[in-house]
Amino acid sequence: MQGAVRKLTRIISHRQVVGFRSYCTDKVVVDIGQPTSASHPQLLKDGELTPGISTEEYILRRKKLLDLLPEKSLAIIAAAPVKMMTDVVPYTFRQDADYLYITGCQQPGGVAILGHDCGLCMFMPEAKPNDVIWQGQIAEVDAALDTFKADRAYPMKKLQEILPDMIRGSSKLFHNVETATPEYMELEAFKKLAYCNNVKNLAVYTHQLRWIKSPAELKLMKESASIACQALLLAMLHSKTFPFEGMLAAKVEYECKIRGAQRMGFNPVVGGGPNGSVIHYSRNDQRIKHGDLVLMDVGCELHGYVSDLTRTWPPCGSFSSAQEELYALILETNKHCVELCKPGASIRQIHNHSVEMLQKGLKELGILRDVGSSSYHKLNPTSIGHYLGMDIHDCSTVSFDCPLKPGVVITIEPGVYIPSSFNVPERYRGIGIRIEDEVLITETGYEVLTASIPKEVKHIESLLNNFGQLKSL
Repeated sequence: MQGAVRKLTRIISHRQVVGFRSYCTDKVVVDIGQPTSASHPQLLKDGELTPGISTEEYILRRKKLLDLLPEKSLAIIAAAPVKMMTDVVPYTFRQDADYLYITGCQQPGGVAILGHDCGLCMFMPEAKPNDVIWQGQIAEVDAALDTFKADRAYPMKKLQEILPDMIRGSSKLFHNVETATPEYMELEAFKKLAYCNNVKNLAVYTHQLRWIKSPAELKLMKESASIACQALLLAMLHSKTFPFEGMLAAKVEYECKIRGAQRMGFNPVVGGGPNGSVIHYSRNDQRIKHGDLVLMDVGCELHGYVSDLTRTWPPCGSFSSAQEELYALILETNKHCVELCKPGASIRQIHNHSVEMLQKGLKELGILRDVGSSSYHKLNPTSIGHYLGMDIHDCSTVSFDCPLKPGVVITIEPGVYIPSSFNVPERYRGIGIRIEDEVLITETGYEVLTASIPKEVKHIESLLNNFGQLKSL
């Protein structure tokens, strides 16, 4: 019996030792203040710097930007600043698109330099012990070299010592105007080049690169659009039982986030009745009256890439005749403009077609007196669409006259916005309608990324009347 006990004790002791050794030899995962493939394998695959985008793609972006930069020039890109909601409460941080596009760093406090001689040089913030206790770890110099694959990296306190010499060796500077910081703008070397008009906006180059999406970027954009479509569809079903602007805004945000979106692309527009005629209405505090339409413009952000779509419908389940007449015009314009999307066309050309269609249609309805009426721009002062990508109004330095190319994503969003006080037949007053889709330009034409959510009258009414009472949704 004692022999059996001694044998069992040896087995147990051996297992405990083996288990202890196994535990001690596990690889320690270093926290750099943002997800990595080691710390978040559910988000990133091996070789990815940010979810869905490989380290190699980031390095290629840097090479392409260097190819665009003139000889003896330097690019300076600062991270987005932290914005405060109160004296001690920050808003949720969102990285500047250009800084993220080049570095892959999702954190504030850094300045990146890109040059033909230095490659990518990153100046990184240093973590203070008290900040780590309250806010957690951050990416520092080691992360810049090991994770972001910078060619050089220094702590931020070295910037005023090292950057002036880099600037003095350059004849022209390009910097991110949106995130420009006194930390480098107050340097005498920077001010000297600025005085000679040799400091320009880097966006003319970064937007050119970001305008055409890579296959990896398009995959993220399609996923972002899919999430937003699913969320908006569920909000539509929710609207018949809960016709409140605030509840629908909350519903769509919830559904986006549980599907993986990090945040909304913008505050949802939920305009019931006459509120739908306010183009960027954001109060979302009203009950939607029975028989009124609700206009919902929503989008989410998935790993740095946003979606943007709009649908308009009657939560009660049935369009009135006046609503349907206007809706039919906007829908026809939407579908016609989508058909115009192809390589070589431009947003400006598509916009001009939309204006012609809407002016003609509104005149036939008796809303405009003549096709050339100046009143039209009071009823629709917006463009037919915009570029879409890392920002909602993406690549703003790229002209709407620029011929579209495969890999560009745009929105098509015709609308009409008639205030209650506007001088039109009474049946049309207080109606706002917009139908917005995301469209990818392909080699042969286009692909609608938001095609999964209904926009035909019969489909919307069928959806609301057959499924809108499902309270579990």
